Amino acid sequence: MSSDVTQILIAIDQGDPHASEVLLPLVYEELRKLANARLSIENTGQTIQATGLVHEAYLRLIGPESSMPQDWDGRGHFFAAAAEAMRRILIDRARSKNALKRGGGGRRIALDSGILAIDECPAELLELDEALERFAVIDAQKAGLVKLRFFGGLTLKQAAGLLGISLSTAERQWAFARAWLYNELRDNK
Repeated sequence: MSSDVTQILIAIDQGDPHASEVLLPLVYEELRKLANARLSIENTGQTIQATGLVHEAYLRLIGPESSMPQDWDGRGHFFAAAAEAMRRILIDRARSKNALKRGGGGRRIALDSGILAIDECPAELLELDEALERFAVIDAQKAGLVKLRFFGGLTLKQAAGLLGISLSTAERQWAFARAWLYNELRDNK
């Protein structure tokens, strides 16, 4: 299946209008797993469902008004872009929920020793996103690892595979990224 996805992504890059129709059935279940993993750590008041998140992300990736670059460098790149699209969708939703006219307010974001965790406040998600953008300027690969783990719901092993790094390197980068984000979020309060 991996080579099929890669071949279809190449066809999409070359302008084949029917390739995107063939791609969705091949990647749909994996995208749903990503969406379910991401939504499982969202607050209980989240109104978007995994199916809706998958469809919206897919449209952002492949749709006629796609805002994502379509120079796919294989299956891993596509799924990393899907995780990024889901992140952007959830950030956009959090921003709209956090708008002052809707009673938005700020709270602290909690980082535990295992994984980043967000309570119930969209402001925390926005704070994390802003810190992650600053981190990406310093170290794009480590920021990408955080995005795949936190927003993509991937395990450390899966994220390492997509980034093309060893598991031990991913573990070190994950520890560094968590520490950096913790300090950044704590210092900005």
